[in-house]
Order: sequence, then structure tokens, then C-alpha cells
Amino acid sequence: MSTTFTQVTLRGGGIDDLAIVEPIMQAAFDPRYGEAWTRSQCAGVMAMPGVALTIAELDGRPAGFAITRTIMDEAELLLLAVDPARRRRGIGRALLRAAIADGEAKHIAKIHLEVRSNNGAIALYQQAGFVKIGERRDYYRGNNGKLFDAHTFMRMLR
Repeated sequence: MSTTFTQVTLRGGGIDDLAIVEPIMQAAFDPRYGEAWTRSQCAGVMAMPGVALTIAELDGRPAGFAITRTIMDEAELLLLAVDPARRRRGIGRALLRAAIADGEAKHIAKIHLEVRSNNGAIALYQQAGFVKIGERRDYYRGNNGKLFDAHTFMRMLR
């Protein structure tokens, strides 16, 4: 009997990696909600101070990414996406753990994120110790005009 284990590898990224990020984002974010950022939006954010891109590779191929922003002693997880064909393999968890570990290494007090109320990733965030601290009613508008609440989560790091 033979067993194959997959390996998630994380690396820092830059503006040149947006060619990798874009197809993952387009696949990962359901078009019904219009949440995927454009390459131009990502490039604009990447140019800001304190912004970091982490690329996740599974078995040597790009499989996900996270974009975080640090301002003073707080951080925000701006985007986290995993290729839908490669979900449930620890990629999102690895990216989230890396964002938390980076915040701890930088002596960040807390990390924030915002997510659509019916996003399945909420369970992942809660398992990682994030707690809901706020809600924006009818913040997201789906392509069909239906409105969805935004939930704000936070995790203390120190």
C-alpha cells in the first residue's frame, strides 16, 4: 500500500505574483457576490505600506494566497483565497496560521477580518480563535441584488 502526502509551502509574494493571484481569486470567489478584486485593485493595495502577500503552493503549484495589512499595532486580513479544486487540504488554515504568526512576530495586538455572513470560511476563522465583534447590515450586494451582512471578526494576539 502506498500513501501520498501533500505539502503546503508558503512564500512571500510581490506585485509580480498578481498573475498567480488573479486566477485563484476569480475561481475562489463566487461570482454571485462580486467579491473578487481586480488585478488593478490588488496592485493598488500592494503599493501601500504594511501590506504583505503570501502565496500558498500545494505540491509545487500555486493553490491560494492571503493579503494582509499592518498598521501600527493592528493587522487586517484583507483577502484569503484557495483554489476551489484544492480546498479542504489545509491551505486556508496554513495561510491563516501564517498571518497570525506574522502578527505575533511583529508584536501586533490584534488582527481583524471581515467576511460575508453566509461565507463558509467563518468556521475556519472561529476555529482559529477569531470572535465576531461587529456586523454591517446589507453591506454586500450579490449580482442578483440580494443584500448580505458583513461580519467583522477579531483575534487578540497579545
